[in-house]
Amino acid sequence: MTIATPISEAESPYAWTRLLASLALMTISGVGMYGVSVALPAVQAEFGITRSGASLPYAATLVGFGLGGILMGRISDRFGVMVPVLIGGLCLGLGFMAAGASSGLWQFALAQLFIGLLGTASAFAPLVADTSMWFTRRRGIAVAICASGNYLGGAVWPPILQHFFESVGWRATFTGVGLFCAATMIPLAFLLRRRPPLPDLSGEIKSGAQKQIDMPRNTLFALLCVAGVGCCVAMSMPQVHIVAYCSDLGYGAARGAQMLSVMLGFGIVSRLASGWICDRIGGLRTLLLGSGLQGVALLMFLPFDGLASLYIVSAMFGLFQGGIVPSYAIIVREYFPQREAGVRVGTVLMCTLFGMALGGWMTGAIFDLTGSYRAAFLNGIGWNLLNLTIAFWLLRRSRPPAALQAA
Repeated sequence: MTIATPISEAESPYAWTRLLASLALMTISGVGMYGVSVALPAVQAEFGITRSGASLPYAATLVGFGLGGILMGRISDRFGVMVPVLIGGLCLGLGFMAAGASSGLWQFALAQLFIGLLGTASAFAPLVADTSMWFTRRRGIAVAICASGNYLGGAVWPPILQHFFESVGWRATFTGVGLFCAATMIPLAFLLRRRPPLPDLSGEIKSGAQKQIDMPRNTLFALLCVAGVGCCVAMSMPQVHIVAYCSDLGYGAARGAQMLSVMLGFGIVSRLASGWICDRIGGLRTLLLGSGLQGVALLMFLPFDGLASLYIVSAMFGLFQGGIVPSYAIIVREYFPQREAGVRVGTVLMCTLFGMALGGWMTGAIFDLTGSYRAAFLNGIGWNLLNLTIAFWLLRRSRPPAALQAA
């Protein structure tokens, strides 16, 4: 049972306490997304499979993550955010224990699909949406802090997992992670028992989008979905395969896990900074900026493969790409009516996750065909160019808000 909340609770100390709980929940649940990347070399070796085969569990995780976001969002709308978080804590525990006990690739992949669908998805879109309802004047920074939990998990979990992989093995580690998720997320969920305060719409435009663009809205929406796939196919290449890439270069999986941690740690900085930038230049310009810088970082992986240079390029990549995905939510709020924002934001974010899943598998398949990651980096650059082209074209077609035009 959830508790009704007065409007005065918005921006209150309880709201900030709730934000910290949401940040912790998103950080813990992030292990469902990043754990499979760290385990990729160990899983490939134990099951005796190809690199593309070893990439399938990551793809399954992201597909489940995307579909689960819509499901968990609907549950949150009906019963409050506490319910999906409780489901997520329980299912992450069961999913990791099942993955640790799997006897083959397909069992492991199905366990990861379960982890993404009912585990990690419960603590992403529902928590971001819930946070946006508890803040008014500081909504942007609050949502940015909450969304940063996903990258904070990526910075914290890889070195921890790699340490235990080397000391007790990946199977025992996955079982322990499952128990930890259930033991921490379920108590934290009860801090989110209250329902969000009722919105005050007196100062908002209740119909129509604030900005306009010279194309049908459905065409704009379709292009945003394609752009989301393109940017995240490119984004997935370093995030999914950096551990395996370092192993192939002879630096070891531990170094790769450290680089992934550095990459996602700088992604936190990027995500927070992008919220500040978005408030000043708008969503489309932020997307264009982030996409262009991500392309530069991908290019840097081609000539530099030394240990020190890979650490630097990984940090650059994290710093450049962290704000891309949140910018889609801002674009939707700028160009679509408020009543359509929920379903459209959820669908575009689902496309970004499908892009991550496709890119993770595609990179492994290209590696199997060519024997190196060079062609995979070039493939990522090509998908990033698609995203950059769409963002630039949409910016050229956009118009100022109708109120400014009238003035």
